[in-house]
Amino acid sequence: MATVIINDGSIILRFGSWERFFAGRARHTIPLAAVRQAITTDEPLRVPRGARRGLTVSGHTKIGVWGLYGGPRQLVAVNRHLPGLHLLLDRASSGGEFDEVVVSVPDADQLVEAIRAVAA
Repeated sequence: MATVIINDGSIILRFGSWERFFAGRARHTIPLAAVRQAITTDEPLRVPRGARRGLTVSGHTKIGVWGLYGGPRQLVAVNRHLPGLHLLLDRASSGGEFDEVVVSVPDADQLVEAIRAVAA
């Protein structure tokens, strides 16, 4: 399961061992200034769309990169048992790699509140 840490003006995502393999990275850092919107979703499996590179276990898990050939480019590590933290990003100021990040974490609501408080 991915962990999310808010530290020094950044959101740091750390991926678990299986997630690292399919996401293609052990961690990803997002500047808080790049976050346009932070929301929670009770159905994080419905958010990823488009062509993908990664893992899909139908109705259970999605890990990897979605939107390879068009649409928003999304970094995804979600499962059906946990709520999702959905970040909409300004791609240029976030490093130019992703438009959205969606991760399942047990404390998604608290993270959204913390991100909004720090960004305000």
